[in-house]
Amino acid sequence: MSISARLTELGIELPAVAAPVAAYVPAVVHGGLVYTSGQLPFVDGALPATGKLGADIDPDDAKGYARTCALNALAAAADAAGGVDNIAGVLRVGGFVASDPSFTGQPGVINGASEVLGEIFGDAGKHARAAVGVPVLPLDTPVEVEVTFILA
Repeated sequence: MSISARLTELGIELPAVAAPVAAYVPAVVHGGLVYTSGQLPFVDGALPATGKLGADIDPDDAKGYARTCALNALAAAADAAGGVDNIAGVLRVGGFVASDPSFTGQPGVINGASEVLGEIFGDAGKHARAAVGVPVLPLDTPVEVEVTFILA
């Protein structure tokens, strides 16, 4: 089944590619891979929340934001690759979680990105990953995700 057909089956519509907030491009193709820049959980050009996990943001909400980040990354990768059906799988996910020093649940938050990519790509969605707590992220977003995709 094609990735576009799988997205339709799952009821997922990829968002428009989010405009960069600084001097970079959303994704770059090189050597059979598509590298995305860090993607924020923009929905229609706005962040759904700001703040830190363990202080302002609920982990379940943040897991949903990580899912949104992953879909934004897939949209950016598809745009750079000439279409979503030119993406064959996922190599690596890097997740960053703005965290209060007492918060240690970063892996559970970034599962939001990993799980949706697994739903979309099946076995080809299995990937290496990092889930890192940081003191602050751009625009005070709670979550940022970057993905390296494999070209078809």
